[in-house]
Amino acid sequence: MFKSMKNQIIKEKGMTFIEVLIALVIMVTGILGAVAMQATAKKGSFDAMQRSLASALAQDIIERMRSNDALPINGILNTYAGIYGAADPGVAPVPACNAPGALCNSAQMVATDLYQWTQLLRGANVTSGGQNVGGLTNAIGCVTENNNTVTVTVSWQGRTSTQDGAAANANFATNAACGTANNKRRQVHIQAFIF
Repeated sequence: MFKSMKNQIIKEKGMTFIEVLIALVIMVTGILGAVAMQATAKKGSFDAMQRSLASALAQDIIERMRSNDALPINGILNTYAGIYGAADPGVAPVPACNAPGALCNSAQMVATDLYQWTQLLRGANVTSGGQNVGGLTNAIGCVTENNNTVTVTVSWQGRTSTQDGAAANANFATNAACGTANNKRRQVHIQAFIF
């Protein structure tokens, strides 16, 4: 009887150790899953922030066009047309047209608007160690105009490979050349009628 009790005690101790090991494996698996989920959520959050910023930048230039009162009257809305963000815009135009009391004509407003918008595309409003760190990754802004219908496309480089942003929407074929074609290119297209 003493021998069978001893065997029973040894078996119970062994089962407890195995249960602890199984519980540890399950807990570690759960923790690793939670960490992986957080990493995926962070990537998704960054991509959503980039898309939101691109949309805001496209709306920004459209509102700048609308605020330039002389454009429809003088027919110079197409002076906003072009590709921006790839090259440094150089020095700020003079006058800057953003100070109280600054009197600027329509052409000076266009120059100031495009300079400031290019700086926003390039992320120049946030710097670290002399490098632009704000804005979108490799952002390019393209503006086209046809009979007061303005199409603004903002392209940027995404973090992961998917479908090329220009290939995803054939309705904006005129701005398909906006940005470098690859499977990480993302695009936001906004069309507006300015009168």
